[in-house]
Amino acid sequence: MDKLLEILSENSSFTPKELALMLGEPEDYINAQIKEYEQSGVIKGYQAIVDWEKVPDAGVTAIIELKVTPKKETGFDEVASRIMAFEEVTSMYLMAGGFDFSVMVKGATMQDVASFVARKISCVDGVIATATHFMLKTYKLGGLSFAGEEEPDGRSMVL
Repeated sequence: MDKLLEILSENSSFTPKELALMLGEPEDYINAQIKEYEQSGVIKGYQAIVDWEKVPDAGVTAIIELKVTPKKETGFDEVASRIMAFEEVTSMYLMAGGFDFSVMVKGATMQDVASFVARKISCVDGVIATATHFMLKTYKLGGLSFAGEEEPDGRSMVL
């Protein structure tokens, strides 16, 4: 794997100067590589990893498993295009195994997500089954551990 891409995927806030020092390359070379990756679509964008559990009223996230009937001419792509166009959909993957798609959805409440699945996703031509899984707690995301960050409960041990 390309070491520059590996570092950027773990932390995209490094400056080109810092990346050059880390990789032992000239800063101009690093700038050119990043620009090439962005122009070719290898780098799609940059995001902060947010612990949404610490944000008041952040809503809920669910993973929706979908079984679909692929179209003869376009396979899974046509169904995927229709589903990923919904603003509630944050990520979507074609899968191998017991279901065809894994769709990550955000909503204000569990009821909103359930309604979205029932009224929109289930009605897409080709969708034959859904299974909804609500995310309750994040332990690791983007290579970062969220575990063990609970706030102290105020109790102390007396000796």
